[in-house]
Amino acid sequence: MDINLLGFMPALLPVALSPGASFTLVMGSALAGGRKGLYKTLVGTALGIYTHALLIGLGITAVIVSSPAIYSVLKIAGTLYLLWLGCMLILSGFNAQHHQSKKMYSVTIREAWLANVLNPKAIIFYLTVVSHFAGKFGGVENYLTLASVHIAIMGLWLIILSHALVFSTKKINPLLLKKYINIAGGMLLIIFSLHSFIH
Repeated sequence: MDINLLGFMPALLPVALSPGASFTLVMGSALAGGRKGLYKTLVGTALGIYTHALLIGLGITAVIVSSPAIYSVLKIAGTLYLLWLGCMLILSGFNAQHHQSKKMYSVTIREAWLANVLNPKAIIFYLTVVSHFAGKFGGVENYLTLASVHIAIMGLWLIILSHALVFSTKKINPLLLKKYINIAGGMLLIIFSLHSFIH
């Protein structure tokens, strides 16, 4: 294996640690479903990252991106899906203030996987950035190794953040916290999806 892990880390950290769709989904799921919701979203996101690694390792991503029609359909589908998730989080936030007993919306493993797989930024990141560190000949195992590093860093960061922002806030009214995090998270997802679509 000729993976450049030392070079990969500085390129990965800004992506893995910046607030994005994964951050928004994890915080919302942690509030709605507790630790179970948090881990479901993390598992779905990890599966999405592994899917990108597998697709680029097999050369499928390059084919998708080289076809403007296919890439446009994927970009539109990804945008619509993230918009739908954002709207669900916002509705859940508004429902939290009126119906304390009503169950909050929690993202499933499949939804978190789809949100990652359909995210055009993730596709481009794996095609343009990760491919530079996967070695001279790439290979599925090299991409899966880099994806594992990506998942480990991002997962640890999101677990730490969710514990700091969600699970340790015992003095704050949980209903109020759910309301504001879900509404803000939904709005962020809508902004991310529209920004991704426009750029």
